[in-house]
Amino acid sequence: MAFPPTLGLVLAGGLARRMGGGDKLRIRIGGTSILERVLARIKPQCSRIIINANGDPARFADTSLSVVADSVPDFAGPLAGILAGLDWTAANAPDIAWLASVPGDCPFLPKNLLGRLHETRLAAGATLACARSGEWRHPVVGLWPVHLREDLRRVLLGEGLRKIELWTERFGVAIADWPDAPIDPFFNVNTPEDAKRAEEIAKQYPDA
Repeated sequence: MAFPPTLGLVLAGGLARRMGGGDKLRIRIGGTSILERVLARIKPQCSRIIINANGDPARFADTSLSVVADSVPDFAGPLAGILAGLDWTAANAPDIAWLASVPGDCPFLPKNLLGRLHETRLAAGATLACARSGEWRHPVVGLWPVHLREDLRRVLLGEGLRKIELWTERFGVAIADWPDAPIDPFFNVNTPEDAKRAEEIAKQYPDA
């Protein structure tokens, strides 16, 4: 289906504590970094791409993408990254009304992600959409209208809200489903064990 112009946001603002710190996006899976795999999947689907990351943005200079830091202090979680992406879109791409967020640690994202999210949102008449694989819901893999940014800012700064589902349930969120076998397209790399498993998946399913 044809869907509205949508800006892609790669969320890389986490602290990667379970990986011992650093940028886990640079871990190589199947000979390619997770970040390169993420970008290869979502670039064809998005009008533009930006990265949400805190710290020195120069470490992503090789991507030639804009890097946007959280405006909410103290590593407030993925909602802070989504707000940063919404604010950047409003300021720099005012012709784009939608933002799609993906975690920077998912090396097997689906090629039909944005189309499915938009299709599901429209079919449900919902304001928002997020992904689910099998029984697991992935609220960070979501579709966000730019016009909600002031409400999100209010709940982050005024209410101290951090949990995505507590915010999205206020507006209505459509759930787009994917199978989780033979590969979960939203498998994420949080630990060294996850990285080893992702390498095994990439060898078994080279087109994943």
